[in-house]
Amino acid sequence: METITDQTFDEERALYGSVDVTAVRCRFDGPADGESAFKESRDITAKDCYFNLRYPFWHDINLHVDKCEMTELCRAAIWYSTNVEVTNTKMHGIKALRECSDVKITDCDIVSPEFGWSVSDLTVKDSSVESEYAFMRSDHLFFDHMKLKGKYSFQYISDSVFTNCEFDTKDAFWHAKNVVVRDSVVKGEYLAWYCENVVFENCKITGTQPLCYCKDLKLINCRMEGCDLSFEKSDVEAEVKSAVDSIKNPRSGKIVCEGVGEIIMNDPEAKGEIVIRK
Repeated sequence: METITDQTFDEERALYGSVDVTAVRCRFDGPADGESAFKESRDITAKDCYFNLRYPFWHDINLHVDKCEMTELCRAAIWYSTNVEVTNTKMHGIKALRECSDVKITDCDIVSPEFGWSVSDLTVKDSSVESEYAFMRSDHLFFDHMKLKGKYSFQYISDSVFTNCEFDTKDAFWHAKNVVVRDSVVKGEYLAWYCENVVFENCKITGTQPLCYCKDLKLINCRMEGCDLSFEKSDVEAEVKSAVDSIKNPRSGKIVCEGVGEIIMNDPEAKGEIVIRK
């Protein structure tokens, strides 16, 4: 193993094709403004490093990034890579993660528009994410104790589990398939439209017009606040431990709740049953 310590790199493809290299307290910055520092590399560790240039980790295998800073200028930092671990790191460049597989992110601060697209087998724990359009078309996600703030999150994802999370995002989980959200807070408008086989368990759900046009939707022991025009044209089995502002034309299934401000059943195809718990 080669260890590189306290050096600065700014040239194009500075460490291209490296194998079994550890970079410690290095800076990827400077007037040459070079891209793709570790492109096509294998068995790479970066620790306490500063990344201020574009595309540092593309087409890499076996990558560990720890206690590093990726600035706003470090765009598209990790793409097309496999077996990636990122810990205690700031990921602040746009499109910081995309088209990767077998990725673990722990204790990270992520501020990155369009983050996590087309990623498979991604685990995120004890981290915060701010992203306008996050995790689109990704699959096999497992998130625990993750905070997300943004818009248009988790669209077209599949086969994923989220536990103990806080989501403040609109249009989340559109077209999601085979997803479980458990013990979490989900805040935002137009939640999970067009989803299929999605389960919310022990969750607090807030926001207008949630859970419409869904197939095989389940709510287990959830609370709903500020949720008007809920469940429109959805196939749903719901156990809600609160009142619901309004329910509109559920297509099929059964919704049990503590009360409903308004029930709208003006579609002849709406056959869903609404039960007020006494």
